[in-house]
Amino acid sequence: MRKLKINELNRLSAEEYKTAEKTPIAVVLDNIRSCNNTGSVFRTSDALLLEKIYLCGITATPPNKEIHKTALDAEKSVDWEYFDKTEDAVIHLQENGFLVYAVEQVEKSISLPDFLPPENQKLAFVFGNEVKGVQQKVIDLCNGSIEIPQYGTKHSFNVSVSAGIVLWDVFQKLIQR
Repeated sequence: MRKLKINELNRLSAEEYKTAEKTPIAVVLDNIRSCNNTGSVFRTSDALLLEKIYLCGITATPPNKEIHKTALDAEKSVDWEYFDKTEDAVIHLQENGFLVYAVEQVEKSISLPDFLPPENQKLAFVFGNEVKGVQQKVIDLCNGSIEIPQYGTKHSFNVSVSAGIVLWDVFQKLIQR
């Protein structure tokens, strides 16, 4: 077994990425404090060919050397847009045909293994602040909430880890149709 070289991975160029058909998933970052977390979400979004990232509130925007540190140029390939208020991003997405789900521990949340993406539907997932999570006023606007099952003593995953888990799971469910 031999580790592949970068030029053997057959990845898209940034230009090819821009014109490629995207996975109908958007990401909303609700007041993310860490640029490293934001950069990680850019990189995950690039890997899964996601449609767009919405950066909201205190979430930093590119160009930013701390975002770049973990995004590794994914901040240049993945489309993004900034909204001062996360609520406005959610409303914008819904007005453009997206079902929006908060990734949060709430009453009547859907356990991620039980979440089945609706057919022919664009989806958006809101990931919240590292300490406070998704704002209640944002949850109130969402079409539903998804929760990642956890079994240890901690109450949550790191936001970039949560994004990786949820986005990969939903991506797999979409491509298996």
